[in-house]
Amino acid sequence: MSRMLVVGAGIIGLSCARALLADGHQVTVLDRDPPGDKASFGNAGGLGVTEIIPASVPGLAWKVPGWLFDPLGPLSLRAAHLPKLAPWLVRFLRSGTWPEVERISGALATLASRTYEDMLPLLAELELMGDLHQVGSLWVYETREGFEADARFRTMRRSYGLVCEEIDGAAARAMEPALSDVVRYAMFTPQWSHVSDPKRIVDRLRSHLEQRGVPMIAGEVAGIAGNEVATADGRRLPFDRLVIAAGAWSGRLAKLIGDRALIESERGYNTTLPNPGISLSREVIFAERQFVATPLDMGLRIGGAAEFAGLEAPPNYDRSNALAELARRYLPGLSIAGGTRWMGHRPTTPDSLPVIGRSPRRGDILYAFGHSHTGLTFGPTTGKLVAELVAGRTPTVDVAPFGIERFQ
Repeated sequence: MSRMLVVGAGIIGLSCARALLADGHQVTVLDRDPPGDKASFGNAGGLGVTEIIPASVPGLAWKVPGWLFDPLGPLSLRAAHLPKLAPWLVRFLRSGTWPEVERISGALATLASRTYEDMLPLLAELELMGDLHQVGSLWVYETREGFEADARFRTMRRSYGLVCEEIDGAAARAMEPALSDVVRYAMFTPQWSHVSDPKRIVDRLRSHLEQRGVPMIAGEVAGIAGNEVATADGRRLPFDRLVIAAGAWSGRLAKLIGDRALIESERGYNTTLPNPGISLSREVIFAERQFVATPLDMGLRIGGAAEFAGLEAPPNYDRSNALAELARRYLPGLSIAGGTRWMGHRPTTPDSLPVIGRSPRRGDILYAFGHSHTGLTFGPTTGKLVAELVAGRTPTVDVAPFGIERFQ
């Protein structure tokens, strides 16, 4: 039995802890605030099995200036952060070629193909099967131009067995009557699901692990020396294997070991409306505007947008307000009063691939971070892969595309 130390108590870190515990290891989880707010808590609640298309695609660079100057646009960049962002941004733009898009999509498809196989046992173990709603998602478009621009991506998804049903605006409104006439085209993806409350899954999993003897230690990593992690308050935590699953902070920890990770906080915003005045039966993705609306237990969550401002800059909740206001264009009966605003740090790599695998410098240190919008979707699978690597078993999915060495 090995002593496993997992840094990070979000969905990825906890999924790793669960899989390692199942293999008979002694597991400890370290996090600056184990029950505190995580990107896992405030996500849109979707199991996005169709999310295999990377963020950087051909033609995207031409859209960025317009997005940056649009107060309702999907992208924001704080100028003070640009020098730090530059290496990430260069790699991001280099990833936006068709050969790269096809390579990256193929790698993400291997993870997506295991979503339900690995998620359903977790939900059953946590007695949360009733929280999963397998009702698909609806992608809506205002313009033919926008709809046709995504045709190649629909073809790519279909090549991996993902169903993409093309329908018109009237059919979309028959599925979701709250939608306005501005919706003229749509795509239905029946394999998509959403959950009642992503925070409940993370909280239940953390408590479940604690009940099974996994300590949740509050502390911040100050150093890694030999087989010990030093915390900022002077403690030393020994390990036989160390798993770094600290989300957007993981790059700083990898640097302590000498590994380079191009990882940025893609700061996401949302507003959750407890009394929205309308109802949706499934997650709706506003494809041209890059935001979503999901019916959750606590209300309708309007989320999306991407802001690059680093880990320390204070939130700009005008982004949350803008999303709620924008949603009224598509959902005319929407009431945006009384909403709860939120910002979270999505851990995002420039090529949209997570980092899963061993450190090339130290075989006893493994990485599991960088899942961006797919942490909930790929969390249980990532945990399984980490446990397989620790045990020396052949990984269920080829992890070569996810190695951190691609950034060296």
